[in-house]
Amino acid sequence: MSRAIFIPLAAFVLGLFMNTEPTAAASLGRYEVFGVEEGDMLKMRAGPGTGFNVIVGLPNGTALRVHSCEQTGGTRWCRVSLDRARSLKGYVSWAYLRDR
Repeated sequence: MSRAIFIPLAAFVLGLFMNTEPTAAASLGRYEVFGVEEGDMLKMRAGPGTGFNVIVGLPNGTALRVHSCEQTGGTRWCRVSLDRARSLKGYVSWAYLRDR
C-alpha cells in the first residue's frame, strides 16, 4: 500500500477508536444537575465512565461548571467542578445537565 494512502487511513482508523474530542466551546459554562429521579443523586466520578470510582452524589439543582466533554461509548461525559467548591472536580453524564 502506498505510504501516501496508508498514513491518512491509519489516522482515520485510530480516530474512530479514540473518539474523545472535546465539545465546542459553546456548550461549556455553568449548568445544573437536572432529571435525577427523586431520592437518587447524579454520581460524580473520577473518570469518564461507570467503571471509575464515585467521588460524590449530586442532587438536582446542584450548580456545576463544565470544563470539557468527551464521548465514551454511548455516553457523553463532562469534566465538571462544583460551582461553590471549584477544587472538587470529576466527571458526570451530560444527559443530566441543563443550562442555568
